Amino acid sequence: MPTRRWAPGTQCITKCEHTRPKPGELAFHKGDVVTILEACESKSWYRAKHHASGQEGLLAAGALREREALSADPKLSLMPWFHGKISGQEAVQQLQPPEDGLFLVRESARHPGDYVLCVSFGRDVIHYRVLHRDGRLTIDEAVCFCNLMDMVEVRPPPGLAPQSRMHYSKDKGAICTKLVKPKRKQGTKSAEEELAKAGWLLNLQHLTLGARIGEGEFGAVLQGEYLGQKVAVKNIKCDVTAQAFLDETAVMTKMQHKNLVRLLGVILHQGLYIVMEHGNLVNFLRTRGRALVSTPQLLQFSLHVAEGMEYLESKKLVHRDLAARNILISEDLVAKVSDFGLAKAERKGLDSSRLPVKWTAPEALKHGKFSSKSDVWSFGVLLWEVFSYGRAPYPKMSLKEVSEAVEKGYRMEPPEGCPAPIHALMGSCWEAEPARRPPFRKLAEKLARELRSAGASAPMGGQDADSCPLPRGQEP
Repeated sequence: MPTRRWAPGTQCITKCEHTRPKPGELAFHKGDVVTILEACESKSWYRAKHHASGQEGLLAAGALREREALSADPKLSLMPWFHGKISGQEAVQQLQPPEDGLFLVRESARHPGDYVLCVSFGRDVIHYRVLHRDGRLTIDEAVCFCNLMDMVEVRPPPGLAPQSRMHYSKDKGAICTKLVKPKRKQGTKSAEEELAKAGWLLNLQHLTLGARIGEGEFGAVLQGEYLGQKVAVKNIKCDVTAQAFLDETAVMTKMQHKNLVRLLGVILHQGLYIVMEHGNLVNFLRTRGRALVSTPQLLQFSLHVAEGMEYLESKKLVHRDLAARNILISEDLVAKVSDFGLAKAERKGLDSSRLPVKWTAPEALKHGKFSSKSDVWSFGVLLWEVFSYGRAPYPKMSLKEVSEAVEKGYRMEPPEGCPAPIHALMGSCWEAEPARRPPFRKLAEKLARELRSAGASAPMGGQDADSCPLPRGQEP
């Protein structure tokens, strides 16, 4: 029996085999991933959906454990078969004794930046130069790939569904033999195996991708659906960047809070897909407006965000891109902080080139000093967005004008109808001296008081988050 009841949407791992279910029960193998759909009246049973089969059914609580957090291990590699810059002779030594289909990938010693696929066949090791063609990789110029992972696509661990088409491990094509066994670089661990073991590796077959909803420096963000749930999918195609984003994934597996967006898992396909809950506060406010969203509801959303940020602050994590566009509104009207793509352990001197000017604190823009206090500044701008029902901040001002005006002491006027205490709270977030800005704990306390005085029993919007379709093209 778990010490607490799991909420719908919780992802769990099965602890045993159950291959002969009774009618209505779910069949599963040890290590399978399921999503809780609902708790039954009997506290010892749940209805759940199986990730691999897509089937729904009952299973006992005692057969489940919640997914474990993933450790941020520098040995973890999406490409354990990549050996870096070694010579052809060193590659031959690594691929001993001879074994057909044993392979590794290396960076060319003669041509820095180029890659070489080295394959054991018979008594020889064959070296295939990987060519760059229009931003893609190819060996024979007939078949092109997004990256090295896409080209190799080694077989998954036993019991796992293939993540994609597995090119040279399935079809030898222009090379001497199929890729059968990767030669792992000494000291590395397979990220795919570790993700699968911890229950964070999802099945590509259950993912349906939809419209593009964002474009970051590292790749596209797409709408999608996974096992019937609306999701946002961050697609990172550059293999070096995908490797770096393993750290982000590890951080997200550890962050468990009702006001933080939940990571559903990752898929290894043409790089890395990071699959998360999806929603958008800006669209929610713009498509409903004052007639449908009350002041208590705005206060409730603001409080949720403050509580999520208080949790991040307690973990010494800085978001660095806090804005209404990165807040999800769930079907039960809970606001959740999203997009940990920029979240870093608190420290100074990080690159500010990717930061949005209108939301970023002056010390972060000017001196690259990021902290929870710079997140508090961003929270003040988010409050302005919320109480203006999704308007863009600093209306009719260019980025240069905003930067210069804020430096000289300019602060935005309150949105129409904004309660005076909330505008005062914005002003406290926009103190020029970071130390004078309140911590998120204090902000949450003040918002909770305002919510009580506004009447928490007042109508809270009247619709769920999905009852009004979102117009196309309104994503900021």
